Amino acid sequence: MNTNNNYDVIIVGAGPAGLSFACSLIDLNLKVLLVERSTLSSIANPKPDGRETALTHNSLKILQKLGIWDLIDQSKVSPLKEAKVFDGDSDSLLNFAANKSSIDALGYLVPNHLIRIALYTKASKSENLTIINELSVESIDTSFSHGKVTLSDGQIFDSKLIVAADSRFSEIRRKMGIESTMKDFSKVMIITRVSHEKDHNQIALECFNYGHTLALLPLNGNISSVVLTVPTDEADQMLNMDPEKFCKFASEGFNGSLGEMEQIGERFSYPLVGVYAQKFRSTRFALIGDAAVGMHPVTAHGFNLGLRGQDILSKSISKAFNTGRDIGSDDVLREFENKQIHLSRLMYFGTNGVVSLFTNDDAKAKKIRKLVLKFADRFPPIKSLITKHLTESKKSNLIPF
Repeated sequence: MNTNNNYDVIIVGAGPAGLSFACSLIDLNLKVLLVERSTLSSIANPKPDGRETALTHNSLKILQKLGIWDLIDQSKVSPLKEAKVFDGDSDSLLNFAANKSSIDALGYLVPNHLIRIALYTKASKSENLTIINELSVESIDTSFSHGKVTLSDGQIFDSKLIVAADSRFSEIRRKMGIESTMKDFSKVMIITRVSHEKDHNQIALECFNYGHTLALLPLNGNISSVVLTVPTDEADQMLNMDPEKFCKFASEGFNGSLGEMEQIGERFSYPLVGVYAQKFRSTRFALIGDAAVGMHPVTAHGFNLGLRGQDILSKSISKAFNTGRDIGSDDVLREFENKQIHLSRLMYFGTNGVVSLFTNDDAKAKKIRKLVLKFADRFPPIKSLITKHLTESKKSNLIPF
């Protein structure tokens, strides 16, 4: 057997979860192979994609621990001081403020592509990491003793553990016969950057208007990211709308609170599909990132959940490695899966429930969500609990995620 083709861990997918996991394994001195079908330049220097990642306090700690945070240009980081949720044209409002929660910020907004660049920069410096680009996994086989992948050019690699991090539409998950629950929201998210007359005061806005959802993410200066969610059949119209007309639509959606707006970036679109794998492990195999759980973006937990998931797996591997156990054994992966289920199940299905309630224009649904917002805003313990969950600033014993 060719030892050059033997690895401790094979990771498929060099997105944020795959790269984060590779970084988490650096100090263990494991031999790691990362397989990515796209070009090296696309992962080493990805272009801006319009998306802002809202990092929780827990995610910030993980990135700091991995040495990633210091690789991100801090002038591009925008602290989120407050968040307001509105329901349609009513006066129903839910308000979260950092200064009422003993934390300096609810979270930190960072351009998605800058996080990816920092992750690659860190991972690429590892002497024990090999990256193969522009090839896909043709087949995958696992047994009690080892795992094996065959690439599209015929190369074969063996490892103790194979980890899939290749998107919510994971081909590797499918090849391993792992089913998933998929929720097509029949919506498209449209994102662009705008400048505006008035100061946003680092306050995020989420407006569940009837027929569409409009959000504003405050960036540094009088600049924000506008996120519009519309039914799929209306997406092309909004994407092709004249910039002045689009900005007027957005400004009016926020009741003119920020004055006139001007589009200063490209408009991007992303179809909204949620995915939850039926299981997160198989023999010498594990799922992380969107391949395990693909979240709806309304609670901004997609990247954060993926980061925590890989952190759980890397800790399980580290504990096994440091005690001389097999890092790909069933007991190691069972420990990971149990924690991942505990972390993600209620979060995923709870988020989908929130989306269903707040995007349903039925009269009964409108009435219920008005009551929900008023109750949550007027009952401090509930608001505090939600804030701790969304920011991950403290662990809550009442909400297990």
